[in-house]
Amino acid sequence: MDNESSNVSQAEEIKVQANEAFKAHKYGQAIDLYTQAIELNSQNAVYWANRAFAHTKLEEYGSAMQDATKAIEGYYRRGAAYLAMGKFKEALKDFQQVKKICPNDPDATKKLKECEKAVMKLKFEEAISVPESERRFVADSIDYHSIEVEPQYSGAKIEGDVVTLDFVKKMMDDFKNQKCLHKRYAFQIVLQMREMLRSQPSLVDINVPDGSHFTVCGDVHGQFYDLINIFELNGLPSEENPYLFNGDFVDRGSFSVEVILTLFALKCMCPSAIYLARGNHESRSMNKIYGFEGEVRSKLSEKFVELFAEVFCCLPLAHVINQKVFVVHGGLFSVDGVKLSDIKAIDRFCEPPEEGLMCELLWSDPQPFPGRGPSKRGVGLSFGADVTRKFLQDNNLDLIVRSHEVKDEGYEIEHDGKLITIFSAPNYCDQMGNKGAYIRFEAPDLKPNIVTFSAVVSSFVFPSTFNNHFPPRKWMVAVNSSLCPFNPTSLDLLIANQKPLKRLLRYLGLSFEMALSTIIFGCGFDLNEITMVNGALARGSFDGIGAWRAR
Repeated sequence: MDNESSNVSQAEEIKVQANEAFKAHKYGQAIDLYTQAIELNSQNAVYWANRAFAHTKLEEYGSAMQDATKAIEGYYRRGAAYLAMGKFKEALKDFQQVKKICPNDPDATKKLKECEKAVMKLKFEEAISVPESERRFVADSIDYHSIEVEPQYSGAKIEGDVVTLDFVKKMMDDFKNQKCLHKRYAFQIVLQMREMLRSQPSLVDINVPDGSHFTVCGDVHGQFYDLINIFELNGLPSEENPYLFNGDFVDRGSFSVEVILTLFALKCMCPSAIYLARGNHESRSMNKIYGFEGEVRSKLSEKFVELFAEVFCCLPLAHVINQKVFVVHGGLFSVDGVKLSDIKAIDRFCEPPEEGLMCELLWSDPQPFPGRGPSKRGVGLSFGADVTRKFLQDNNLDLIVRSHEVKDEGYEIEHDGKLITIFSAPNYCDQMGNKGAYIRFEAPDLKPNIVTFSAVVSSFVFPSTFNNHFPPRKWMVAVNSSLCPFNPTSLDLLIANQKPLKRLLRYLGLSFEMALSTIIFGCGFDLNEITMVNGALARGSFDGIGAWRAR
């Protein structure tokens, strides 16, 4: 009995440490600590629920679902994981159970309504859908030549049908100053890209001549200013300086339109200068949830939403460099014996399925132990070093490069040096504090040289502006009604009245820190001042903010 009491006490102490790690955004460390607490006292539902929440922060929705089923709050956490994965029907069932248990919970009510709305939309789309063979592509209905460019437009222009380096540089400069590209030229770039991609196989072979180099980048996730930093560090793409961007160009970040148009324009300018692979976020389901669809609708138009979805279905699934390095966004397969010819034969011109080779290429992750296991994301699988070794041997390859996971240093070398994860979005989601990285291969030996870099300061855009699940307009009105007008006094008022404002924001699904950032932005402070405050927010240091306000 004394031993049991000691375990309970020790578990509580570890939980406190785990909570502190969670607050510091060290979600992997928090998961390890919650696991230790569970091993000491598996009957405490809070530990299971907290670990599930930490898994969702790392997008490990499969693991979150396993933990959630064992917790008192299991239905809620599992429903949130399903919701984040776009599995609205499954989420609806869980939130219906939550409502039965907690009928007056405002957050559960909100998420239940959200699921009901999403399921109704799915049913409507299914009712009006047509067979693939009868489907008309929006790309076939667009004639960009007929779109007039207004005389007052002063942005980048494509002369004729050829995308030039001068155009790309001008467009990138405009994007850096948050100026828009005219829709005529945006249509032209995306349509040319579609025609180019449709002719490529699902697995593309890349030849790097002896004495030349080749750069592989991982996820960018709409972080345009970090993309520009990569080019400043490593040079613009060209025939002499080629790149492969390994999927997940969009979502999460607030500049996904700028990122994708830049990458597409570079490909149109010189097809051999840049290669693009599909990631799991180049899909309708992810774009609906994680911001790209809303951003496209806001910056361009509804027609572009459909057009990008069509083009994403044309992206290749994998690349092989000099018959030695296999590059794919996610990972390997649930069965042995998959050959490169099998990947080339995949009919990729569709939305990603929930199982099979295409799904696993986009979604799978490595694991530190042998064999195969369930995916922590709930899609694809986890695979060990033995699976990696067998695939390389079967296909006479030396190395696998993949992306798909944020890493503290921007990269991780695993599976006895035979697998490298590369991630190129530093300070992911403006909160993870990670570095970004890219790999530079030199032919003929193709020894990987990994370069890491830190995030750059970008122009401030309110978090989740384009995320359909967190519409900012609604809560901006709520905060404005409490703190109108926006001014430095409002900032003092916000800091002084955290508790009531946190209650106000709770049902809106947003944090006090996000409210504070928006008040700061509304006060008209400059970028350096905002960066200082965001740094204090990341440290959880409101004393630091007070000192900043006093200066």
